Amino acid sequence: MRDLTLPSRALLKKSGQFDVVYREGRRRRGAGFVLVFRPNQLDTSRLGISIHRKLRGAVRRNRIKRIVREVFRLFREIFPAHCDVVFAVRPEFTLDSPLQVREAVILALNVRRSDMTAGRSEGESTATVEA
Repeated sequence: MRDLTLPSRALLKKSGQFDVVYREGRRRRGAGFVLVFRPNQLDTSRLGISIHRKLRGAVRRNRIKRIVREVFRLFREIFPAHCDVVFAVRPEFTLDSPLQVREAVILALNVRRSDMTAGRSEGESTATVEA
């Protein structure tokens, strides 16, 4: 059986890593969140999650983090390839399921489903980042 966990190397952990993405990255706004992404020199994309404490309730913040990690793990093809991605949650965030978050990310990145599958090999990320 395939291991379905998100590997540790696929996460941004240090504040310096977040700082570089915020400083040099491109932004896309979504429904209650901002995606900031920056190309990296690694063979994989990495995810960082930033949630302000103005979003009241640790249980709610932790649920949002779980949902965002799950979307990143299951639907990597909607995120830019070979990029560090910071998912910055704003206080007005109301999405409550992985599918809602996935659709909101697709809208924020302006990735059409037809573009996601056309001419790509299986497992290859289809979203791109323009320089």
